[in-house]
Amino acid sequence: MSLRETYVRDGVVHIPGALDAAALAAAEAAWTWSVENPGPLASNIRTRGSDATFYQDLYNPKVLTGYRAMLEASPLSGIVAGLWGRGPVWFMYEQVFLKEGGEARRTPWHQDSSYLAIAGEHLAVAWITFDRVARADSLEFVKGSHRGRLYNGSRFDLDDDTLPTHPNSSLPRLPDIERDRGAWDIVSWAVEPGDLIVFHPKMMHGGAPTHEGQRRRTLTLRYFGEDAVYDPREGGAGPRVEGFHQRMKAGDPFRDPAFLRLHG
Repeated sequence: MSLRETYVRDGVVHIPGALDAAALAAAEAAWTWSVENPGPLASNIRTRGSDATFYQDLYNPKVLTGYRAMLEASPLSGIVAGLWGRGPVWFMYEQVFLKEGGEARRTPWHQDSSYLAIAGEHLAVAWITFDRVARADSLEFVKGSHRGRLYNGSRFDLDDDTLPTHPNSSLPRLPDIERDRGAWDIVSWAVEPGDLIVFHPKMMHGGAPTHEGQRRRTLTLRYFGEDAVYDPREGGAGPRVEGFHQRMKAGDPFRDPAFLRLHG
């Protein structure tokens, strides 16, 4: 089965060695730029009983200052277009993670689409690690969940991962996947620097915790394509482009000159 067929069926693919040394170094330099230039949404997610770092940042309004050259030279947009079957490909936003310094909590099960005002088949998240990650410590996915129900977002509550971000939304509450893991078709991979995981943002996914002596640096890049549309449902936020939501109505093609076009 081809990577494209797997992506359509499962919603996620693992591509070993997708980034050569130069592409990986450029991605790491972009990650470093983000850490050194935190945006307004930068935060450290708490872990009870631990002073471990679980840092994340996203939607930096100045992201292209540190990312444009990398995005334009990277093979990533071509890889994404291949998974969709065609271009064009636009860059939507970045997200960086840093976990280190002890026991950091797992990333709760969630769907990125729960937080975004966008829908369509031509959507992709490219997940890049700069540290070796064993399968037991890697990102996990529920296969095929991008074709299923969209749930409310996780509030990342310390006591209950399923507490909704928008309690009054009509979107159903997240299921407690950790309580009954055997009932779900969960997949994950050991990953090396240079490997790539690409998944649809509607995929149910979560990340294992880090432990004493571990460090995990990851960069995620979000892309959209030709069939992406504006979906202003409850809880759907972004992008942080001035006037975007006022100019758009439900079902409009997801477009704005502020988005960098990369392929096709």
